[in-house]
Amino acid sequence: MDHFHYKEDELYAEDVALKNVADKYGTPAFIYSKATLERHAQAYINSFKSMDGLVCFSVKALSNIAVLKTLKNSGCGFDIVSGGELHRALLAGADPKKIIFSGVGKSKDEMVAGIENNILSFNIESEHELSRLSMVAAEMKKIAPVAIRFNPNVDAGVHEFTKTGRKSDKFGVSIEAAKDLVKKCSKSASLKLVGLTCHIGSQIMELKGFEDAAKQALELLIELDRLNINLDFIDMGGGLGVNYVGEETIQPFELIESYEKIFAGRNERLILEPGRSISANAGIMLTRVEYKKNDFLIADAAMNDLLRPALYQAHHDVWPVKKTNNAASNVSLVGPICETGDFLAKNIDIEGSEGDLLAIRTVGAYGFVMSSNYNSRPRAPEIMVDKDKFYLIRKREDYSSLTALEEDLYD
Repeated sequence: MDHFHYKEDELYAEDVALKNVADKYGTPAFIYSKATLERHAQAYINSFKSMDGLVCFSVKALSNIAVLKTLKNSGCGFDIVSGGELHRALLAGADPKKIIFSGVGKSKDEMVAGIENNILSFNIESEHELSRLSMVAAEMKKIAPVAIRFNPNVDAGVHEFTKTGRKSDKFGVSIEAAKDLVKKCSKSASLKLVGLTCHIGSQIMELKGFEDAAKQALELLIELDRLNINLDFIDMGGGLGVNYVGEETIQPFELIESYEKIFAGRNERLILEPGRSISANAGIMLTRVEYKKNDFLIADAAMNDLLRPALYQAHHDVWPVKKTNNAASNVSLVGPICETGDFLAKNIDIEGSEGDLLAIRTVGAYGFVMSSNYNSRPRAPEIMVDKDKFYLIRKREDYSSLTALEEDLYD
């Protein structure tokens, strides 16, 4: 469920007419519903019954500081994959003991920052990374908390670019290698093993892959029991899919109920890392039609604003901001960038002509965060809607912001 709906043929976000947002801040623009973000976060948090749970929102999905503050106030921690995301989470007021640092390529500086800020855990994905973290922590005379990411060799059945749990993927280590890393941790004076973690992919629509990974995690936990190794948590990652084109999705309570059955009787905390399933349907992008040309609507938004259609051939529903009685026609919504791959939606039935406002739905995850300045286009603003009010949470870039880091550096 989200809070985008029509009132008398006008599209609203909560109690705000989106036309009013466009009139004040222009287009293209990303709009987020605060009520939707809060509702989706609570759908996870309120689903834990028999296990102590922690929801760490995946910052890579939507990293705006105002959004992170909203989710922090809803009870979320954060899953980060870079020093920049750590910086954002801390600016949002995050509790460092609710921050986990994932990713396969953590630099020394990022490790130092995580240790200095006393984060909950570094999710370790290779022997080399573990060795580096041990060295960095020793140099700082600190003890770094570690969770080993094991790879369950599960094919999540999703887009090739978003599969992360197979043997052939770059993420994590095999279960046998994970056992070796556990032993290395136990021998290190600068590391403390606090958890196990895995993540099998993104936009997953069936429980089976999650359950297969959890059962392997349980087997590994039982082996560690035999070695008298006690962990604080098991982190099962994220990956729950959302509705882009009418798909039947898994609800958070169904996923958590399944995990709690598999881990019944365990004392470890259960951590989840949802991103898309919290923020995707909380966001839309407003764009205005510049021209209608044959079977194309040429918009002021482009692939630099929303990359997913071009990168993944992803579908996003497009709604008119103002419904009319005009007949819909089959068109493709494209941008002004000089590439044939610059499209936002293909072969959609919609009413649209020059000057019309359109809303591209389900862009609250991997939308603005993947935008760029390609073709020297300033990036769009981000706006938060809260009941009957709306406010700017990131300014629109202008031409001077495009060149600010280059000025005075050329002859």
